[in-house]
Amino acid sequence: MGKVVGAGLASIGLGGAGVGVGNILGSLILGIAVNPNVEYSITQIAVLGFALTEAIALFSLMMSFLILFGG
Repeated sequence: MGKVVGAGLASIGLGGAGVGVGNILGSLILGIAVNPNVEYSITQIAVLGFALTEAIALFSLMMSFLILFGG
C-alpha cells in the first residue's frame, strides 16, 4: 500500500510539468504576436524551456516507476 501512495505522490510533478509547458507555449504565442520580428530567437528559448520542463516530468515519472517496480 505504501508503494502505491509513494508512486502517486512522486507523479505529482507530471501535473506541474504540464502547467509549465502550457505556460511556455502561451508565452511564446504572445511574444510572437507582440513582436513577430524576433520569432526565431524567442522560439529557440521556448524550445529550451520546453525541453527542460519535460526533463523534470521524465524524472518524476522515472521516480514513480522506480518506487513501484524497484527492488
